[in-house]
Formats: sequence, structure tokens, C-alpha cells
Amino acid sequence: MIINKIADELSVQPSQVTAAVKLLDEGSTVPFIARYRKEVTQGLDDTQLRTLEQRLTYLRELEERRDVILKSIEEQGKLTDELKSSITSADSKTTLEDLYLPYKPRRRTKGQIAIEAGLEPLADTLFSAPDTDAESAASEYVNADSGIADTKAALEGARYILMERFAEDATLLAKVRKYLTENAYVKSTVVSGKEQEAAKYKDYFEHSEKYKNVPSHRALAMFRGRNEGMLHIQLDADPQSEDNGPSHCEHIIASHYDIMHRGRGADDFLAQVVQWTWKIKIGLHMETELFSALRERAEEEAIEVFAKNLNDLLMAAPAGAKTTMGLDPGLRTGVKVAVVDSTGKVVATNTIFPHAPQNQWDKSIRT
Repeated sequence: MIINKIADELSVQPSQVTAAVKLLDEGSTVPFIARYRKEVTQGLDDTQLRTLEQRLTYLRELEERRDVILKSIEEQGKLTDELKSSITSADSKTTLEDLYLPYKPRRRTKGQIAIEAGLEPLADTLFSAPDTDAESAASEYVNADSGIADTKAALEGARYILMERFAEDATLLAKVRKYLTENAYVKSTVVSGKEQEAAKYKDYFEHSEKYKNVPSHRALAMFRGRNEGMLHIQLDADPQSEDNGPSHCEHIIASHYDIMHRGRGADDFLAQVVQWTWKIKIGLHMETELFSALRERAEEEAIEVFAKNLNDLLMAAPAGAKTTMGLDPGLRTGVKVAVVDSTGKVVATNTIFPHAPQNQWDKSIRT
């Protein structure tokens, strides 16, 4: 499965991927394979091999994580056929973790404590029947022995139950993630009192730009400033908003669950659940996740720029504006010869065999 997937992504034959994977698993490096094992991989170059190595690592980790998650949920007795199908078909770590979120072992949360106190039926009633009067319904769950002193405590517990349930909905998380990736802005501000010390980051004292458009050098500079305690960075989901009204992400959450304020008994309660879900749970989770993705993207782009600059240096005329011949020694595969003119342009290449076992010294000299 992994072999065929990588072959499709690289538009090469599965046999080429199989050969490369075998060499990598035996400890060969990408440069070694690209230089000395072309005949084994049927011509895969270093760029293809580097991508292959990265995807191989990612997909193997994905499969290992998938197995762990399936085993964990099965041991909990909660692995339905539908859930198993979703987990089996998940093609990214992010999707896999979203699906696992409701089943992930963790310390007791406020929502779990509320469930243990018997408040889950209240949460379910207010969610499924918004016409219900929230205060009246909550009054039936007041129980000092269970830590529910009054209706306020009962409603708060019910809110935590629904908030955690919403925040663990993989489909909802995918919707919010897609919106933020396309529309959110990265905003940076200077830490109060650090204006002089942070002078080298002055371009980021009041900076804002679209998340998906942030170039690598600016992203890395902002992260550096934050790590040094000079800058605050935040993900702004509503850059066009000029008031403190609901975030667009709150509208996404409400729409996902068909929650709309119609003046019913539980509408105020549900509106606050939506607000809490975004501000306390999903908003913070998404900021951490998207900033991690931004850093990874920026580092990859920076490496690509460095590689290009290094390539330009290596491919420049080696001795200045002079015609130059270079030799790459080799025994079994011969000595590779290349001649470049005064501009660095390759004008001739050849392979000679002056050493044993061929011992073609005279022929090599003539060449």
C-alpha cells in the first residue's frame, strides 16, 4: 500500500520505489543511492529520493499510529464498523488524531466530572430540545451530595459536557481548520516595555498578514521574536471584524449543529456553549496546530532557498573565468571527466578507465 502510494505521488514504477526503500532500510543515504545506485533504482534522482524518504517515514508513522489508535479504541469496546472505516481511510496524521480525540485517554476533565455527577441527560435534553426552559430543567438536577449546589452549577456542567463533545467532532474540526487556513491572519505585536530591546524586530511591532501567504523568512523571524520574549503572536480568525461580536468560527460551529437563536428556552444556553467551544477549546487548539504547520512550512521553504543558493555557488565557474577540467575518481565505474568553459557552461563530459582492471591509460590520455 505504501509502495504504491509513493509510486503514484512520484509518478514512477512501484519497482523503483521498492528498490529505493530496500536500500534506505539497509542504511544507504540518499546521496549515496542517487550517485552510486542509479542502476538499482532505475534512475531515481536525488530530489525524487529525498521526497521518497520523507514520505516513507511519514506514511510508516501514520500506519503505526493507526494501529495504536485502532487497538486503543477496540480495547475500550467503542470501535464501530463506521469508525473503523473512517480511521482506516484517514490519509493524514491530522485526520487520524481528530478521529481519535473523543477516545483518547486523558486526565479527568470538567465535562467528565459533570457526566459523573449525572448531568449528561440535562445536556442532551437542552441540545436536542431547545424549547426546554433551561432553568426549570436544571432545577431537577440540583443535588448537593453530587456537588451540584444550584441551577447555575448544573447548567455550567452541562455546558462543559457539550463543549467537549463539540470540540472532539472530527468533521467540525475539519471545517474550522479549512476556514482558518484560507482566511485567518497572523498578527504580531511587541511585548510591552521591550521596544528598545526588540529593535531588530521593529518590522513586526504591529504586523498582520494572511496566514496562507506568510513567507518563510517572516514566519521564522516572528517565531524567533516570540521565543526570545520580544513579540506576541496570535492567529486572528476575524481580521475584518471591528467589534467584539461572535467570531465567524462560532457561526461555523452553530451552523454545524443547526443552533440558531430563536428566543427559545435553551437558546441562550446553547449560544454560550458555542462561544465556549470556540474560545476555550477549538480556538486555542487550532492556533497551536496551525502555527506548528506554519513553522514546518517555513523551515522547508528556507531549506529550499538555501539549497538553491548553494547549487548556484557550486555550479559557478570553479576557478573564475577560466576553462577548467574536473575529475571524479572511480575504479569500477571509471573516472568521470567534465570540462566547463570560462562562463561555467559544461562543454564536454566523458568517462575514462585508466586504472585496473581495465588499465586503459593511453586511451584515457588521448580522450
